[in-house]
Amino acid sequence: MNKEQFINCERRRFDKLINFRLPHKFMYVGITIAALSIIGMFIRAFAMEGDTELLKSVLQKTVLVGLLLMSISKDKIEDEMTIQLRSQSYMVAFVIGVIYALLMPYVEFGVSNAVHAEGEAFKSLGDFQVLLFMLMIQLMFYHNLKRFR
Repeated sequence: MNKEQFINCERRRFDKLINFRLPHKFMYVGITIAALSIIGMFIRAFAMEGDTELLKSVLQKTVLVGLLLMSISKDKIEDEMTIQLRSQSYMVAFVIGVIYALLMPYVEFGVSNAVHAEGEAFKSLGDFQVLLFMLMIQLMFYHNLKRFR
């Protein structure tokens, strides 16, 4: 295998990875998983007593899995426009997510100290909060961009 064949082989593998999308039916699987997980979160918060931290962690992760399935599933009609809109929405979600992760701890710290006289300690964001925010922003921007094209 010469150098050019090696480069072409690597390019094909890279293109296959970049263009990976799940079939459209995974959109409905993702919606179902996310909806059931959110309902489970409400049930855990308002109807269950005791130590349910493990259940909370599992439900948070299943919400993320559901949103990820929705994010990487194909549309019914997948063309170059939808691929471009999807990549734009990922870019917007990444930029807004980074800004959110950088600014939100300071906003939360300032608001909690303004509301509570004794003040609270500075807390950083958790991985669930940042990932949930980025996936929701990506889905929202993608579907809005598709609607306004």
